[in-house]
Amino acid sequence: MANENMEKIYQEAQSEIASSESNEKLQELRVKFLAKKSIIMTMLSTLGQLPPEERKTVGQKLNEIKNLITAAIDAKEKELSAKELAKKLQKETIDISLPGRNYNVGGKNPFHVVKDEITDIFLSMGFEVADGPEVETDLYNFELLNIPKDHPARDMQDTFYIDENTLLRTHTSPVQARTMELAKGQPIRIICPGKTYRRDDDDATHSHQFAQIEGLVIDKDINIGHLKATLELFAKKMFGEKREIRLRPSYFPFTEPSVEVDITCANCDGKGCSMCKGTGYIEILGGGMVHPNVLKMNGYDPDQYSGFAFGIGIERVAILRYGIDDIRKFYQNDIRFLRQYKKKA
Repeated sequence: MANENMEKIYQEAQSEIASSESNEKLQELRVKFLAKKSIIMTMLSTLGQLPPEERKTVGQKLNEIKNLITAAIDAKEKELSAKELAKKLQKETIDISLPGRNYNVGGKNPFHVVKDEITDIFLSMGFEVADGPEVETDLYNFELLNIPKDHPARDMQDTFYIDENTLLRTHTSPVQARTMELAKGQPIRIICPGKTYRRDDDDATHSHQFAQIEGLVIDKDINIGHLKATLELFAKKMFGEKREIRLRPSYFPFTEPSVEVDITCANCDGKGCSMCKGTGYIEILGGGMVHPNVLKMNGYDPDQYSGFAFGIGIERVAILRYGIDDIRKFYQNDIRFLRQYKKKA
């Protein structure tokens, strides 16, 4: 009787598996015949009630049927999956005659290449990077840098005011003032990269927004020789070992003495050409010794401490490095412009 029941279960399972048209139906059959509370598993759990001589034979037969049903369901699943895939492929035919999509790949903006390289050069000299807000107060942008109200130097930095005491910073020097304030009279060696803003006409050589990397060193016994050596090393690393620098007297309200820094023209190696207007040199940055008034206002004793500061225009260095003829190209995000400098960068 047990054998007849087992055979009936097997035939029923085979019939239902063969007629199944979906994987969902097969899962229902798997539960019906193989799950914990299925017919076969229930019969296996009652084997202990049979006489010892029948128990082994019935158990073997039930396990055999269980394995056959499992194999039949697995085979049917593969068959249905293959049919479904074939149907999907036939329905979703790809037209290989269509051209593929082309993705235009630009390059890293030469502005960022130069910014990162300048930063790396000064980091290798032991400088740290300092940052500060682009929306500044008059105190940090002007007054603590020895530019009091109504000082004529403010005319050179005509800028965007939010109110009479708040403005978009005209240089990254406010970061220096904030760093000196936090340092509380301790030595400093920092660079301050960032965007600056001045009310200027937008043309090939001017922009209302541009970027600087300013540097500041304050310690005991710092002199202008340290400034010259630092900038000379920077020029050689940035423009090549053949580049030489010269310092020319200038004026900045926050440094005394102040200098303009020129490098030998890469186009003529200092011999004189149309690019350098026959001088053999091209101006790249300004700097000088930190003014004693700036030291006093920011918590330093000028009899004990001295320092130097400098400011580098990132776009200017990039223009000299890559021969770019219009400063506005840095900000237009034109992939044709970026692609030109991909390999050079």
